[in-house]
Amino acid sequence: MRLAVDLNRCQGYAQCAFLAPEVFTTHGDEVLLYDSDPDEAQRERLAQAAAACPVRSILVEGGPIE
Repeated sequence: MRLAVDLNRCQGYAQCAFLAPEVFTTHGDEVLLYDSDPDEAQRERLAQAAAACPVRSILVEGGPIE
């Protein structure tokens, strides 16, 4: 599974960092850092984070998140 975040679209709401802190972190007010190759065990949290993103900037490759 590969993860990508459209940083041009991301508005820094940080819902992803709240829901999947092992994958997403924030640095300062506007910088989002993330693991682009997360462990499969994070799939459920990534699904929650992607669904919670108000601007839908989280993209997952390698199979659908259900």
